[in-house]
Amino acid sequence: MDELSQQEFRNYIGGEWVPCASGATAPNINPADTADVVGRFPLSDAVDGARAVDAAQAAFAAWRDTPISKRAAILFRAAQHLEDHADSVARELTREEGKSLALARDEVLRSAQTIRFYAVEGQSFTGETFVNDDPDMVVYSQREPLGVVTVISPWNFPISIPARKIAPALISGNTVVFKPSSDAPLSGYRLAEAFVQAGLPPGVLNLVIGPASKVGQAITAAPAVRAISFTGSTAAGEQIHRGAGLTTRTQMELGGKNPLIVLADADLERAVDLAVKGGFSLSGQACTGTSRLLVDRKVLPAFTDKLLARMKALTIGNGLDGNFDLGPLATRKQLDTVLSYVALGKQEATHLTGGDRLEGSGFDRGYYVTPALFTGVTQQMRIAREEIFGPVLALIAVDGYDEAIACANDTEYGLSAAIATTDARYAHRFARDIQAGTVKINRTTTGNLINAPFGGLKSSSTSTFRESGRVGLEFYTQIKTVYRAG
Repeated sequence: MDELSQQEFRNYIGGEWVPCASGATAPNINPADTADVVGRFPLSDAVDGARAVDAAQAAFAAWRDTPISKRAAILFRAAQHLEDHADSVARELTREEGKSLALARDEVLRSAQTIRFYAVEGQSFTGETFVNDDPDMVVYSQREPLGVVTVISPWNFPISIPARKIAPALISGNTVVFKPSSDAPLSGYRLAEAFVQAGLPPGVLNLVIGPASKVGQAITAAPAVRAISFTGSTAAGEQIHRGAGLTTRTQMELGGKNPLIVLADADLERAVDLAVKGGFSLSGQACTGTSRLLVDRKVLPAFTDKLLARMKALTIGNGLDGNFDLGPLATRKQLDTVLSYVALGKQEATHLTGGDRLEGSGFDRGYYVTPALFTGVTQQMRIAREEIFGPVLALIAVDGYDEAIACANDTEYGLSAAIATTDARYAHRFARDIQAGTVKINRTTTGNLINAPFGGLKSSSTSTFRESGRVGLEFYTQIKTVYRAG
């Protein structure tokens, strides 16, 4: 038993590390070894949420008036803190969430890069001057911060997703209430700690750890909250959106059922590589992960054989012990969900491989499931329509491009989509025809640049403001148009 397992972590509210009002805590469990406790974390409730909102509101005026160069300097120091502690933070991330140590370290470094990006971009994100016919008048727009912003992030990318929300909020002059997922709270804690160590004034960033059912409404429905940035399930996003005030902005990145189209002209080796990387990276627990494979019937047998061979060669294990292809699922709830969909898939379609919970030495205390593949899947089946969020792929046979596009778009979601083709005509048509916010051509459905917009269409997003890139700053600012004469 190490020191971390004995530690009781706290919220950060108004510049102080404090226990939650009730004093209750819960263990943070390693999904690769459920006997390993990765610290104990607060079970905060509405009282703690209200305190965090009040602290953020009290700190707003001073932070808004802080010179932007000083705000940027704090962000630069926070990024450096993350980089300086990348190895230890990555190890903790792997321990609480399950991804490989290499992926965890990449995420920490990517988060530092994101914070630096906004420290720079935020200093040049300004209004415009408008030409008019009156020589004695100047018309211009200016951007101002909103006020208190709530950030709610998921467990699958517990540092990089909140980093791309918090950094643009802070550089724009807003104050933040941050609720990380209770399934990976330590990573969110370390991110907040980086900003604290960088010299962020009290109340500008407030960390509240606890279940959404207890904390959520206090930090989303409060009148002082001017904006909410949330990443998670569509159901949870709809609930938050309905409860938000009329003048409260929402930015929701939600579920997906992301397709990879494989046309008859595709390089099948490359297409299989896209399917494996897109479908099984992070054990299928990425919102942009591939879950549907729409394959032309002409190449379906060859593609299936190649895919099966690749899947059977994938390695599974504890991310702390090696660079395995798949780690455990993140929680017991996620394990049960995936296994229930595998059982459903066996009733609906033809099961080719996988979907078994691993047992034996090294696996008994972890949430490990072998990657699963189903064929004979139709559009009406639940495994083709519902988000599983696990290492489960559904093969759907199509006749040509037009049917593939129709099937790809036949979903409530529109987050990410990819096509494998060597025909430039289909590549161009795909970019126009697909109903998805992130479009990949001969690339995996997963992954996005920090300097490019990210977001979904349809029920994958509120389709209001995009995250990431320079446009990610727009959500956190409001525009005034000024007419000045004389």
